Amino acid sequence: MSQKIVLMFLLLAMVGTTMVQGQGTRVGFYATTCRRAESIVRATVQSHFTSDSSIAPGLLRMHFHDCFVNGCDASILIDGANTEKTAGPNLLLRGYDVIADAKTQLEAECPGVVSCADILALAARDSVVLANGLTWSVPTGRRDGRVSLASDTSNLPGFTDSVDVQKQKFAAFGLNAQDLVTLVGGHTIGTTACQFFRYRLYNFTTTGNGADPSINPSFVSQLQTLCPQNGDGSRRIALDTGSQNRFDSSFFSNLRSGQGILESDQKLWTDATTRTFVQRFLGVRGLAGLTFGAEFGRSMVKMSNIGVKTGTNGEIRRVCSAIN
Repeated sequence: MSQKIVLMFLLLAMVGTTMVQGQGTRVGFYATTCRRAESIVRATVQSHFTSDSSIAPGLLRMHFHDCFVNGCDASILIDGANTEKTAGPNLLLRGYDVIADAKTQLEAECPGVVSCADILALAARDSVVLANGLTWSVPTGRRDGRVSLASDTSNLPGFTDSVDVQKQKFAAFGLNAQDLVTLVGGHTIGTTACQFFRYRLYNFTTTGNGADPSINPSFVSQLQTLCPQNGDGSRRIALDTGSQNRFDSSFFSNLRSGQGILESDQKLWTDATTRTFVQRFLGVRGLAGLTFGAEFGRSMVKMSNIGVKTGTNGEIRRVCSAIN
């Protein structure tokens, strides 16, 4: 093997390591300082999941919403007036009690060592696994942020965003179009409220049945039954029809069939620039296939290293809901 080829392999290996380890984070960060850290988080999530499986998508969403606002620093967990958790997009987030429970146990085991930001990253991974998804190694070593402002949440993707806007928001954090489609695929578990998509079912257009034409016509009546025009806007509906509790690729099958619930989700199919990735997850002939479970882990590692605080930046909170 020539020196050039050897050098190329070494460079590729270095790039891969950088992507996995991120900005000062690394897999096994607590191996000597808090050996049981990951197993404590895993057991805590498992305990809560056993009594309420909807906690899995809740924790996954919370990690996503945390990372897209000032980086993955657990600022979403801070209580107080005008903090991130009081902002509109975050009002329905769930799982705060799971993180608090894990933190209490970790403080008893290793006081002042494990950050809330790392607990949240680990809990998101463990939630996917409990929902029958593939696991991945989570780099740890994040520190917790001290700033949490509701006004900073404008970076969060919205349910009416065009694909161009979605791509811009993801690109701002170093995430590409494949990462976008992959991470939105996390909607394979969990639910949303009628209030976030009901407008697509009534008076969306002035022709036909009045519904968003990107919705499969046979699916419109089903959704209208679930979400009547003047019905309860808080009623919860599965984001992945027929598979809301299982982490799999059926979400993408539903997009292909015109059964995406959120407008922003369905646009991943109607927009040609993202449809190819959906097709690759579905194994469409003639395209290089992608394995959703494996790619989700890779994209989660990239996302979980957005704007992390390490070293002397940030702090290790003793209580996740309050700055030290």
